[in-house]
Amino acid sequence: MQSPLFSYTEQQSQDRYTVQNPQLLRVSLTSHDDVLARKGAMVAYQGLMEFDGEYQSHGQRRARASTGEGLDLMRCSGQGTVYLANLAQYIHVVDVDHDGITVDSAYVLALDSSLHTEVIAVDSQYGISGTGKYQLNISGTGKVALMTSGQPLMMQITPDKYVNADADAIVAWSSSLRVQMQAQTHSSGVWRRRGNTGEGWELSFLGQGFALVQPSEVLPPQNHEIGQGVRAQFGMGQQGAHGQNQNNSWN
Repeated sequence: MQSPLFSYTEQQSQDRYTVQNPQLLRVSLTSHDDVLARKGAMVAYQGLMEFDGEYQSHGQRRARASTGEGLDLMRCSGQGTVYLANLAQYIHVVDVDHDGITVDSAYVLALDSSLHTEVIAVDSQYGISGTGKYQLNISGTGKVALMTSGQPLMMQITPDKYVNADADAIVAWSSSLRVQMQAQTHSSGVWRRRGNTGEGWELSFLGQGFALVQPSEVLPPQNHEIGQGVRAQFGMGQQGAHGQNQNNSWN
């Protein structure tokens, strides 16, 4: 049997995380080194591996119910190699250090089990209850694999150069940055898109760090059903303020 398909063989590497191709992640595991991955993300594995649903504390379950933000994870353990992917999205491995990283949980594919996660809120400049954006703060030392819809843009932020990004296109940013959610519109029209520009909520970043932006304003398809928390009503994405603004017409 002959085919160009045989050129897509596995990448040999001593690294724990290897991007097999732009849309497939290879993770090497030992018997003492687990990894947490998005539920259902395993596409293949080699060796003696076990997959189990990751326990969520009461606080994590409560935060997920009230904000819609959080991770549904499985623990991958054993000795061998596991391949992870999600909806053919582009995969990027990031080293998390003492500064931490803030992400939208929809774009997390996998992370080291030693890392700590916590739901945080980004407030709106309007001070209207429920118009903020909930994100996931990842702290500690380790690696996290993020996903983007298309090839992303990494924007450097310095004290003399701040950055604004569409709230539906932002994937992650340095946790040390000062962040505020805003919309360039009159407060009376806060729920609507801006005139005929099609633009809505955005995040403003100040300080020293980075912001990762993807060339898409649509969450991955696995988010087409969102829970009953605040995010389902007021958050970003098609189910939240973004979608509501798109659906509203001007008088």
